Amino acid sequence: MSTAFISDLHLSAKAPEISLRFQEYLSNELAGVERLYILGDLFEYWIGDDAAAMLGMQPVLDALKQLTNSGIQGHLIVGNRDFLIGEQFAKKTGFTILEDETVINLGNEKVLLLHGDSLCTDDHLHQQFRQQMMCNKAFHQHALSLSIEERIATAEKMRGMSAEHKSEISDEIMDVNTDAVVSVLEKHDVTRMIHGHTHRPAVHSHDTKNGVAERIVLGDWYTQSSFLSHDENGFNLSNLKT
Repeated sequence: MSTAFISDLHLSAKAPEISLRFQEYLSNELAGVERLYILGDLFEYWIGDDAAAMLGMQPVLDALKQLTNSGIQGHLIVGNRDFLIGEQFAKKTGFTILEDETVINLGNEKVLLLHGDSLCTDDHLHQQFRQQMMCNKAFHQHALSLSIEERIATAEKMRGMSAEHKSEISDEIMDVNTDAVVSVLEKHDVTRMIHGHTHRPAVHSHDTKNGVAERIVLGDWYTQSSFLSHDENGFNLSNLKT
């Protein structure tokens, strides 16, 4: 049996081909997989579990439910785009919502999973966003109290602001901070980490007090359809064949 990891699909009605590719992946590419972990930003934005149909994402939820009904365990860590995913999503899909920075057992090894944006500590504006919105339950309650139309308008405005911010800062600032990576690895006493967010699939090595640690970065699904698999032969970072 194997375990699969994906991240940063950014599903939306404006890119139906990605949603269809994802549904095909769930149906055709997970034979022999025991667990699927989605490490954030499954959606371009998520404005509440009650808005799935209006966002055109009900078929995706149905496909996820079909997956878990088949016996595959589904786990999800929310990202900076879909942090309003909640209990109804979990109920409708059968997925378990995990905390950011979750340690799992993979074979005989402990592996740290997270979305990855918390590691981008040089991007001060994004870290403010995390504290004020992503990690603020009062903000969540306020946002969900708005009408769906108001939430969509707010999400579109925030997307525009995010795009403008990215155009004004360097790629290095948007990437992870090495000291932050090492700190989190040592905090959880692990020597392997898997995350997404940066859209830069690669395998990196870091020196920690526990020895050399490996950091595996998942890619996005706009250009790569990136996924990571693990079985008795180890890890394999690859892309879907198109």
